[in-house]
Amino acid sequence: MTLATLRRGACPARSFRFEPLLMLLLCGGIIDPAPTLAQSSPLNRIERTNYEDPPISYSDSTPDDAVIDLRTRIDAGEMRIDGATEIEKLAAILDALDVPRSSQVLTFGKTSLQADKVTPSTPRAIYFSDSIQIGHMPGGVVEIIAADPRLGVNFYTYDPKAEGSGAFVRETNRCLTCHGAAKTLYVPGLQVRSVLTDPAGQPVLSAGSRRTDQSSPFEERWGGWYVTGTHGSMRHMGNECVANPKDSASLDRESGANVEELSSRIRTEPYRTEHSDLVALMVLEHQSLVHNLITLANYETRLAEHYDSVMNAALDRPADHRSDSTERRIAAVVDKLVDGLLMVDEFRFDQPIAGTSGYSEVFARQGKRDSQGRSLRDLDLRTRLFRYPCSYLIDTPHFDSLPDTVRKATIRRLWEVLTAPTADPRYAHLTDEDRKAIVEILNETKPELFAEVR
Repeated sequence: MTLATLRRGACPARSFRFEPLLMLLLCGGIIDPAPTLAQSSPLNRIERTNYEDPPISYSDSTPDDAVIDLRTRIDAGEMRIDGATEIEKLAAILDALDVPRSSQVLTFGKTSLQADKVTPSTPRAIYFSDSIQIGHMPGGVVEIIAADPRLGVNFYTYDPKAEGSGAFVRETNRCLTCHGAAKTLYVPGLQVRSVLTDPAGQPVLSAGSRRTDQSSPFEERWGGWYVTGTHGSMRHMGNECVANPKDSASLDRESGANVEELSSRIRTEPYRTEHSDLVALMVLEHQSLVHNLITLANYETRLAEHYDSVMNAALDRPADHRSDSTERRIAAVVDKLVDGLLMVDEFRFDQPIAGTSGYSEVFARQGKRDSQGRSLRDLDLRTRLFRYPCSYLIDTPHFDSLPDTVRKATIRRLWEVLTAPTADPRYAHLTDEDRKAIVEILNETKPELFAEVR
């Protein structure tokens, strides 16, 4: 359902705290039907993955991620989460996990584990890096999602009142209700949600709920989020509530547009910055989708190869025999992953955008650069998110740890798309200049990537 002509609906100021509509770092909340995506995308065709069965055995497996590493350092006496206050401990966690404060985004919908504490005047904050996402609700627990080379992502809570490594607790059942269903491609994953709310922060479900990613139209994004930044005449659903929950058209898009500061809407003192940066939100959306696609490729390959190994033994076939069904499953996830990496179906802006927190500069500075000074982290922000439409997540341990079969197949497919003429309309957005630049950047910044295929 689209929300076309929307009018005003202010969010009255109240006390203070915070929460996100992003179902990203939230355990429990609204369960939606299967994701709605562009018809041309193979992401339309996602089937349920049995990730609790062997060989994945998600909940029974031992995590290997940055939170586990942090707990190990705390136990060894190499690290302490110091601070006299909850905010000081949050700052210590951000520093320990190398998560920039400028990544802060704020959401005010009651759709998470700590929904009772969230209102439009007391939003919840999200901070993130390539491999970590941290949700903070003053007066509550800190929620953490950490990327794991084999398990995809793991979910944790941190209790600021507890001491030592035991303050970090892995969560599975509560979080997987929403973070392991249709909107995360049926793998333990991430999602950013757009849901209109009433003045108290309650979702207006009659207006629909959307998972937002790089393909989402601008006008359907950020319901239930604060958004700071400029975007010209384009309009989104952020910064405001519907005045009348029975009338979704009572949202005032004009009042929520081109907001550059939040002090007139909320008390900003309890947060690490005064922003909920537009560019950070868009990077978060892209990153959440691609992380899920990498996890999907990981799981589907391992499950298919496990099935083959069982059947090969049962039918007395050669141990390395690969069935047609396994070939098809791997080819399908390769297509999905390549589409995500190359920004297929990305929404194109008709106005330049800009954030307010300095996140754009912090993000771009982290990029590996080639001899011409180019990086996959270079932002465009005039007509699209990235200057070179290939995800920076291709150069992360999350991608590098994919099973060899699917990783090599993905690299071969990327090479084909980037170097050979193709009539496939999915890649029509890649100009000859784009393809050439992406290959040159990757050949210099990650020379091993195409070594086997070029």
